Amino acid sequence: MLSLTSPRLTPAHSWRAGSKFLALAVLTVLLFAPPQGWFALALGLLVLGAASATAASWGIFGAWARLYRPLWPFAVLLMVWHGVTQTPLAGSVILIRMAAALGAANLVTMTTRLIDLQALVLWLARPLARILPPKTLSLAIALMIRFVPVMAERAGLLTSAWKARSARPPRARLIAPLALCALDDADHAAEALRARGGVR
Repeated sequence: MLSLTSPRLTPAHSWRAGSKFLALAVLTVLLFAPPQGWFALALGLLVLGAASATAASWGIFGAWARLYRPLWPFAVLLMVWHGVTQTPLAGSVILIRMAAALGAANLVTMTTRLIDLQALVLWLARPLARILPPKTLSLAIALMIRFVPVMAERAGLLTSAWKARSARPPRARLIAPLALCALDDADHAAEALRARGGVR
């Protein structure tokens, strides 16, 4: 299975998962706190530059940058809309903030092992133990995060296969096969969990 983890070990892999996610939460709040304007734009560029420089220094810039691919269509639509409404600064602030927050979040996710993420969710979910079993919640969140790149790759393969056979855009025609792929992967994951004794 593909994952969002880094293809190589970095210094951040040894840091506590709770500390990394807490720092990410504080950074995100600070990033979106200033009102829209030149200061907010400069702050977003600073965070984005720091995230890209960190990824480059750790040798994971290529894998980190590839996670921005799904953002491009939205970024184009956003800038076109703000160009039409003559609010380019507001559009730029929204885009840079989003890119900076995503870049920082990607760094945290790429440098956090699955077992560390599960342990963090287990600790956070303890107050909900009477309502929802913490182990079930941690496993569900971990599987969701790890299946995101898998489904993104499947969508890309289905799109390429469609374009090789038709000049028309696929549009909503890929929803059904993509949903079937998701159900098939979920079935295989469930079988693997049952074979290992389930969630205890």
